[in-house]
Amino acid sequence: MKLETEIAGIKLKNPVMVASGTFGYGIEPAELIDLNQLGAIITKTITLKPREGNPPPRIVETASGMLNAIGLQNAGVQDFIKNSLPFLAKFDTPVIANIAGESASEYAELAKILGKEKTIKGIEINISCPNVKKGGVQFGVDPKLTEEVVKAVRKATKLPIITKLTPNVTDITIIAKAAEKAGSNAVSLINTLMGMSIDIENRKSKIGNITGGLSGPAIKPIAVRMVWQVAKAVKIPVIGLGGIMTAEDAIEFFIAGASAVQVGTANFVDNNSPLKIVKGIENYLTANKTTLKELISSLA
Repeated sequence: MKLETEIAGIKLKNPVMVASGTFGYGIEPAELIDLNQLGAIITKTITLKPREGNPPPRIVETASGMLNAIGLQNAGVQDFIKNSLPFLAKFDTPVIANIAGESASEYAELAKILGKEKTIKGIEINISCPNVKKGGVQFGVDPKLTEEVVKAVRKATKLPIITKLTPNVTDITIIAKAAEKAGSNAVSLINTLMGMSIDIENRKSKIGNITGGLSGPAIKPIAVRMVWQVAKAVKIPVIGLGGIMTAEDAIEFFIAGASAVQVGTANFVDNNSPLKIVKGIENYLTANKTTLKELISSLA
């Protein structure tokens, strides 16, 4: 069964990517799984300058999921190019760079820098970040700010652009349409939901940042619903993520309208989960005598 597909001009061996922030830069996971078997590798978020991230504790388990507040800790774009990208260049798997900034100009500068690297096949814009010039309002909760940052990135690079949408909004389709209008070639959703977990003995948050992003199986029904809504609202491809642990989970997203999926939290549970999901999708298509193209948006 052929699983090859194309998203926003990026050719994939299969429709299963690894989500940003759950796979590092692929260096450590490469000791455990064959990166050549993945559809694409989406890097941990890269910023223009190094970031220390949030104070610990940064991760806590919750019912059917986890909260994280890493704070986009990374060594900056130049360190990524020097120390991580040469390793990724060894593999026959598309590398998509996830980027974040505090202003539209920072996003544009990152896209311009990374666009010069042959190994980078696409840019995923993390718009779940505060715009310092707008009083800390997240780009992704405002259609105008979303359009502003996507336009800036579109002008700065010829690479395919994927805009990663936050679910912490009233109507995610409005944000998706704004990204599409501004020149995004695809959208990925959902990013984490804002949550909290409290230690009742000391009456303090279990996360140093107080709040964190909820991921894992607990958010999957919300993610599937939002993918279904967005797939009907835009003409560009939709990439689904949020609680995908098994091939059956991924298939739900395809039926809802996703053209590809990203595996995130599952990587912390089982390093081989992305490859197991690829095999499971193949088995499903064979058993049901159908194709990936026929599966997408096939909700009855």
